[in-house]
Formats: sequence, C-alpha cells, structure tokens
Amino acid sequence: MPIIPKNITDALREVNYPGSNENIVSLDMVQEIRIAGKKVSFSLVFQRSDDPHIQILVDSSEKAILKLVGPDTEIAGNISVKFLHNLQRPILPEVKNIIAVASGKGGVGKSTVAVNLAVALANTGAKVGLIDADIYGPSIPKMFASEGALPFAIKVDGRELIEPIEKYGVKILSIGFFVAPNDPLVWRGPMASNAFKQLITGSNWGELDYLLIDLPPGTSDIHLTLVQTVPVTGAVIVTTPQQVALADVIKGVNMFQGKSVDVPVLGIVENMAWFTPAELPENKYYIFGKEGGKKLADELGLKLLGQIPIVQSICEGGDEGIPAATHTDSLTGIAFAELADNLIEQLDLRNKNFKPTEKVKVSKK
Repeated sequence: MPIIPKNITDALREVNYPGSNENIVSLDMVQEIRIAGKKVSFSLVFQRSDDPHIQILVDSSEKAILKLVGPDTEIAGNISVKFLHNLQRPILPEVKNIIAVASGKGGVGKSTVAVNLAVALANTGAKVGLIDADIYGPSIPKMFASEGALPFAIKVDGRELIEPIEKYGVKILSIGFFVAPNDPLVWRGPMASNAFKQLITGSNWGELDYLLIDLPPGTSDIHLTLVQTVPVTGAVIVTTPQQVALADVIKGVNMFQGKSVDVPVLGIVENMAWFTPAELPENKYYIFGKEGGKKLADELGLKLLGQIPIVQSICEGGDEGIPAATHTDSLTGIAFAELADNLIEQLDLRNKNFKPTEKVKVSKK
C-alpha cells in the first residue's frame, strides 16, 4: 500500500517531547511532510536552536517511522530541523499527573476533599501541587490557614514565575492569595479564565507526581480553559449520597467523557457518606441516604474511590486550616489515606492501559 501523510503523523504521535505528556504532532512540531514512493521527508520545528532534545527527537522520529510505517521506508537523513520563536513550549513538562477534582453541584464538600486528598497523597511521599480554580469563591487559602500569604515571583530560565505557597507538603496557589478576602471578584468569563490559566502556566510548579485542580461546581468556562490548556490525566467526581446531588454527577461525568473533551473519569468520591459521633466511633448514621454514591458508581461502571464520613473534626479542621488528613490515625485521616491509595491505583491502571490525554484543540472556524 502507498504511504500517505496520515501514516507519518500516526507514527509520530508515538514520539513525546522529553519530559512532557505531549507528542510532537500535537505540539505542531511536524511540518512540510513530503512523500515520493518510499522516500519520506518532513521538518521538525523547534522553538530554540539550543534545544537539548533536537538529536534525540530526530532519532526517535526515524525509529518510529521505520517501526510503524515500514522498515523499508527511506527516512534516514530526510528530517530537516527548523526553528521558530513562536512555537509553544511544553506546559508543565515535569508534572506526571494532572487530576481535575470536580462536582456536579455546590455544597458537596469538593474543596474539602481536594485539600485532604492532596495532603494524603503528600503523606505517601509524593510531590503534590493543588490549584484553587474556583476563581469567584476561593476557599483553599482558608483551609490551609494561609489567607495572609503573598506568593512572590522568581526567575526560572529567564521567565518570571509565581512561586507557590507550600503547606503540609503540598504546593498551593489560589486567586485568593492576590485579592483582599472580603473583596468580591466581578469578572467576566474571559478574565477569570485568563487568571486561572496564569496560575497553571505562569507558576513554578517544578517536578510533581500529582497536580490537583479544584474546579468550581458544575460546568463552566474554567473547565474548558483547563482542558484546552493542559492534557488532564483524569477526573475525580465528588458527590454526596443525596439524589439531588447524584443527578448532577451524571452531567459532570458526561462532560469529561464526551467526545470533544475525552478525559477519563478515574472514579467517584462519596462525601458525607454517614455521620459518626466522636464519642461513638463505631456508629454510622446515614443522614443523607445510604450508599447513593456507591450505587451510582456501579451504574456508571466507575470506581468508588472512597466514602468519607461526617465527623466534627473535619469541619473544625477546615475552619482552623489544619486538614483532617494530617491526623493520619483519625477516622477521617484513615478514610482520606484509603482514598489516596485507591486514586494512585486507578492512575496506574489508566496510564498503563490508555494513551496520554491530549489538550482540547480550539477551533478557529
């Protein structure tokens, strides 16, 4: 069969830019494909002439063509290297997993789950970051007792980047660090989206095993900005057992798993699963209904990542800025540790069995 350009781009999608989850095709580095019989040539476009990965990517591209297009393809010496200043550099190249923490509606304790999940992951020895993407109602600074913190800028490779605040082993950033606590943000959607994007791309996240994004409830411009800016590894959906909350979970799941977004849903977290009095730790009172999240996860074919009980200490911890997950031997500390373990297991399965997520392309039409 004759070689066609799609054969070339399909093969080169297997070549990732070093340190990134993005391939050289999605980064628009592959240009000017020419085919004459078995002879194939194309250009690899780099941003800088001193890019340290030039030869590595040329060699990897040749190997991918020979392996996936055919061993008799004439490719050796036919890859031209060019340079453009406007080629976008890989975003967050040292971040291994980007995890969206979402909910179908407000009031289900999504931010509480995101904060404690981040701390529980850090407790395993992992390098963890957390972005508060609720631009209009940021709560992460209070939950970490960091309301007065003011991140500073540092220079990295000639760029000025925001240095995240670090608490309990978690690097954190929120728009709440840059506005007065009692000042409302009256921003149109594009302004909020640009502010959120700045937290992602204009910050010194460095090497991370997990970067959690605490999204606003529902579906909004912020969700679209996220999937258009970075390749999201997977999403975690937080709900309570109540039917009114469960109905909105399906919308959130469908948004992430829709064809245009295509982000895997790693599982569901059932928050406020039951009430346990501190003086009666063995008792469970299902005040919002019993196992609604578990039943919905089964119906949707998703993993139930964890069931988090209501305990007075979790509310007090959030108000005082001491996450419950820091108390590893407490009832809630154990629940969040189990949630972190289950999430790590699901991420391992996802990364072994599926290709990396690609950013959602913005249509110019």
